[in-house]
Amino acid sequence: MTSTPKLTLATALALGALALPAQAQNNALSFSLTGGAKVSPKYFGSSDYRVGPTGSIGFNGLSFGSVQIGDPDGPTQFAPGAALRGAFRFIPKREGKNELAGMEDVKASLEVGLRAHYTEEFWHVYADLRYGVIGHKAIAGEVGADLIWRDPSGLVLHGGPRAEFGNSRFNRTYFGVTAAEEAASGPALTRYTPSGGFHSVGLEIGAYQPLNADWGLTGAVRYDRLRGDAARSPIVQQGSRNQFSAEIGLTRHFNLRF
Repeated sequence: MTSTPKLTLATALALGALALPAQAQNNALSFSLTGGAKVSPKYFGSSDYRVGPTGSIGFNGLSFGSVQIGDPDGPTQFAPGAALRGAFRFIPKREGKNELAGMEDVKASLEVGLRAHYTEEFWHVYADLRYGVIGHKAIAGEVGADLIWRDPSGLVLHGGPRAEFGNSRFNRTYFGVTAAEEAASGPALTRYTPSGGFHSVGLEIGAYQPLNADWGLTGAVRYDRLRGDAARSPIVQQGSRNQFSAEIGLTRHFNLRF
């Protein structure tokens, strides 16, 4: 009789050990990585363009125990529902010597933040808020909306308006001219101190074509028009308010079970 408690405890531990792998398989993380090429203005307000690499990270869903964010098993593009995800943007270095004579260089910046979005079958809205953890140390963001068309083959088309904003530090960094820069550049660039706010409005049209369960092609074309204090900047006045960009990339989807 004295061995019964020990036997019961051993049996319980053995059953628990056998159950752990099966329970662990219920946890999942679904995300995507995209890499490709992009044509875009050399800097904000430039009338010259550059070709360079581009990339993004997409989050689809996380399931961990009783916690679930998004849907790891749902659609990989524009999954229905409300969610938060990471938001990132890289802004290349602006070389004052080569691109804007008399202006100081502006270091490359990496913005990190959050995107809140809500998606239904045929439409989508979102808002980004980012901070320049490397580079400008300012706050920037974007709001937008899309109409969505989903083909039974998996092709997804989207398009809608965009608007970008930045605080005063951001707008001074990319659209401002200091007294020293005015003196160095001559009459072409007069001293200018813009305030914060929306600096562009535009439109984007994009597409996603799955190749198989793990891979897909993505592409987009976009038009932005600089406005407000940004449009009145001497930097933009000698460049262009009209900003066009296009990108194409290859996307790899990951659905991890653990």
